[in-house]
Amino acid sequence: MSAQDIPDIRRYQERLAAEGIDVVRVIYPDLIGTDRARDVLTDHLPTACEQGLAFCRAVFHTSPQGDVVPVAGGLDAGLPDVTVRPDLSTLSALPWEPGVAVCLGEVSDPATGAPAAESPRDLLRAVLARCAEQGLHPVVGPELEYFLLEPAPGTPTGWRRAPETTGAVYTAGLRADPGNHLLRTLRQLRDAGLGVVTGNHEFDGGQYEINLNHSAALDAADRAFRFKAAVKELARKEGNLATFMAKPFGDTGGSGFHLHLSCGDADGRNAFDGPSGAYGLSTAARHALAGIIAHAPALTALANPTVNSYKRFGPDSLAPWLIDWGLDNRSAMVRIPPERGSGARLELRLGDAGANPYLLIAGTLAAALLGLQAGEEPPAPLEGYGYDTARSAVLPMSLPAALDALEADTALTEVLGKDFTTSFLTYKRNEVERFQRHVTDWEFTEYAYHL
Repeated sequence: MSAQDIPDIRRYQERLAAEGIDVVRVIYPDLIGTDRARDVLTDHLPTACEQGLAFCRAVFHTSPQGDVVPVAGGLDAGLPDVTVRPDLSTLSALPWEPGVAVCLGEVSDPATGAPAAESPRDLLRAVLARCAEQGLHPVVGPELEYFLLEPAPGTPTGWRRAPETTGAVYTAGLRADPGNHLLRTLRQLRDAGLGVVTGNHEFDGGQYEINLNHSAALDAADRAFRFKAAVKELARKEGNLATFMAKPFGDTGGSGFHLHLSCGDADGRNAFDGPSGAYGLSTAARHALAGIIAHAPALTALANPTVNSYKRFGPDSLAPWLIDWGLDNRSAMVRIPPERGSGARLELRLGDAGANPYLLIAGTLAAALLGLQAGEEPPAPLEGYGYDTARSAVLPMSLPAALDALEADTALTEVLGKDFTTSFLTYKRNEVERFQRHVTDWEFTEYAYHL
């Protein structure tokens, strides 16, 4: 930060003081997309911007249970720091926490000043820079599902769906949401400036979907990241649990993270619209689609990044587990919605809600970019209902298989970068090892009495 930046910071301080805000929460995503943060008193903002906030770099590699995974640059390097500086241009008040505003943090290596290798936000920036070299400016619309749970003492997990109403698919109001969770959440997210547009009760009891508007890819990822953190925080405030876990219950479906993707060209027109092209799609759109199809096995590791993710896959689950695409076909991995013109786009339905928004978007754009460079056409679209292995290849059906596919896809990992790929694979393979050593309730129930 230079001396001329001080007046700008003072203006932010004055604005915050006028709004009754005396704390700024600086947040940034770790490797799995959860928020890491520090609260900064507004009097300390100039120092925080100039010197940055020190965090242990290994926080990027720390598991949800607090295990520090031995990723290079963390434990082996003596647990060094990264520096996080507030990006005050992203400031917004938190409607549910009076006196507090939130902003994103910029993460760098204090030794070099370069972005941290594991920073998901900077990975997406790097992929977007490659897209810009091709004259393309990706636009993304995220759709996320989640379950709302309430305490259930004495049950195996301690939680139950809130409510457990069945059959209320695509509804709003009190029939499936007697506590008015959705309305309350929509309004709070709107007031937080997250660009939410619609919401409804989803397929299963206690499951909801909230859609965000379409915007430039980095902004869309920022808002999806903050959206997930906000929904979870609002649920905690009421003593509940909102989970974006892929499949939290065995007797219901899972939660998806669908991405609507288009690209603007240098003149701001939708580069995916092609009135005279096959299917009404431009050459660029068809090549991008072919790239996503070609790199789908590797992309699965970023779109479905947990052991639990693969329990969401299976026949009639409406979670894609075959590599295919279709015209307005929700049983396909990539759906082409019916709109053309400014609304022409691809919908990738592969991701589950547990995916890191930055990594899912970065991986999808990397695959699309490789498709544009290869210049190949996609296969024929899926006709009718999908999930037929005689017609389409099967995606990796476990996290280990998906990680192997990612490592083997050297074209995709070159775009994502060696350092990021190594860190991600190390972190996730450690997760697999920890799971494989864990004795589950199912194993005890199945074997203990009879063996």
